[in-house]
Amino acid sequence: MTLKRKKTRQISVGGVRIGGDAPIVVQSMTNTFTHDVRATVAQIHRLEEAGCELVRVAVPDMASAEAISSIKKQIRIPLIADIHFDYRLALAAADAGADGLRINPGNIGSAKKIKAVAKKAREEGIPIRVGVNAGSLEKDILKKYGSATPEGMVESALRQVEELRSADFHDIKISIKTSDVIRTVEAYRILSEKTDLPLHVGITEAGTLISGTVKSALGIGILLLDGIGDTIRVSLTRDPVDEVRVGFEILKALGIRRRGPEIVSCPTCGRCNIDLFKIVEQVESALVNKTIPIQIAVMGCVVNGPGEAREADIGIAGGRGHGILFKKGNVIRKIPQADLVRVVIEEVEEIERGR
Repeated sequence: MTLKRKKTRQISVGGVRIGGDAPIVVQSMTNTFTHDVRATVAQIHRLEEAGCELVRVAVPDMASAEAISSIKKQIRIPLIADIHFDYRLALAAADAGADGLRINPGNIGSAKKIKAVAKKAREEGIPIRVGVNAGSLEKDILKKYGSATPEGMVESALRQVEELRSADFHDIKISIKTSDVIRTVEAYRILSEKTDLPLHVGITEAGTLISGTVKSALGIGILLLDGIGDTIRVSLTRDPVDEVRVGFEILKALGIRRRGPEIVSCPTCGRCNIDLFKIVEQVESALVNKTIPIQIAVMGCVVNGPGEAREADIGIAGGRGHGILFKKGNVIRKIPQADLVRVVIEEVEEIERGR
């Protein structure tokens, strides 16, 4: 199935195109203190290795804004400065070389301050993301709607967009997030009908690895199936590298983008006679930073194992203390359990070398 994506206006963050016919971009955010340049750069390098295409850093103070200059010199992907409360931090971050700014309309300040940020961004040639969160809507909008409703969040975002446009600024992206899946989906659906600006989608403050992954997969997945979304971020109370991995898994599951191996494995049952949990974990760990888009099936028994293994580029169907290796549907040989992980990795590397 080919998903039909809404065509949005294209902008660029650094060298990364967003919207239009550009691929959906996976991004994340550091959780280091931004002024700690060494720690921040080290984390961004890990994010780059995982495939992260845009990275956002918190800028709570002037030291963090000024650190952007040093950070930028040591990383490859574009960097976005996340600004709240003090518009002067946005100006300083832009001066320091940020590739984009994220501001929140509920707390950045007066129209005069917003215009100053827009002027600086226009001069530097960088885009602005209007980032609306349910927890920080303007007081008048909360009073009008009674709570952070989807309609109120959309009104807040579009109000901010108009303020930027009145300052002759047009390189804009929007996000409107809550921690509630249904409310977030409804807000984006309304927003998508009202604008052709590129949209960054996600469920904010989604939670820990399991709960956050489930909520993010549902919310982001529903929106992508609707054709809504130009960049995504999975928000987890976790190492941000996991956010990137989950983001690519969501895209992979929907057939939108494929980065790295897809591992198909069974949940196991009483018919399984090999240590499948350990084998799958070792295979996944060994291949976590591979970018080759192949399918690997690691199955525990002879019920569904051979069929699934035949469908994959590389497959293992488990037996009693051994496994049968399949390649492109063909049986290759029988392998002792102790050698299965090594053989699967070698087969992946052989395919990789042949490309």
